[in-house]
Amino acid sequence: MADQINTLEDLNAVAGVETVVEIEAPREPVRDELGRSYATGKRKDAVARVWIKPGSGKVSVNGREMKAYFARPVLQMILRQPFTVAGVEDQFDVMATVKGGGLSGQAGAVKHGISKALQLYDPSLRGALKAAGFLTRELARCGTEKIR
Repeated sequence: MADQINTLEDLNAVAGVETVVEIEAPREPVRDELGRSYATGKRKDAVARVWIKPGSGKVSVNGREMKAYFARPVLQMILRQPFTVAGVEDQFDVMATVKGGGLSGQAGAVKHGISKALQLYDPSLRGALKAAGFLTRELARCGTEKIR
């Protein structure tokens, strides 16, 4: 054993395999016939269905204005975070329906849905949203899942 193989490239060279690099196609925006993007957001037991479209920054949750549905300023801030991170404040209108869980979980679910819909509407925003951790569902331990 004179030669030591430390990398995949070394192994491919010994085996005589050429490395094939596939170039990923750029992501295309996903919008419906009305110019909206749709996504589902989840957190704890809450599930939100979210539609975004270009607009003035109006946010509607379950048919009510955001400030009426989420009265606490902290919950309103949670909903605005994806727009701030992406740098698109007051450029999109949001219409969301949310069920299950408490208000905090519902705010997190809407935030998750907004983040996913934003990256579908404009794929160039994906990097900033992913780096902030907004595209990952937060799983909170509630004692019902199995511990491995």
